[in-house]
Amino acid sequence: MKKKLDEASICYLEEHIPQLAESALRQAYWATLASGQSVLGVEDAFLYEFFPDGSKRKIKAINPQTPVKPGQKFQFKGQK
Repeated sequence: MKKKLDEASICYLEEHIPQLAESALRQAYWATLASGQSVLGVEDAFLYEFFPDGSKRKIKAINPQTPVKPGQKFQFKGQK
């Protein structure tokens, strides 16, 4: 029998989604390297390919990050 969550429990869990997502992403990054594959990542405004032996290859320069505040809305080109 499944127990239903009350509103307070749901809110508590939702507050932790960013931390859970960050943890899952970090775990996937290391698991991929451990399997012998390379991963892409950003460092110092460049896109790099990181290899299991610790080396990296610069792919290209990228635009700086856009600061975003919670609740802020953006409209993209071509979007109605």
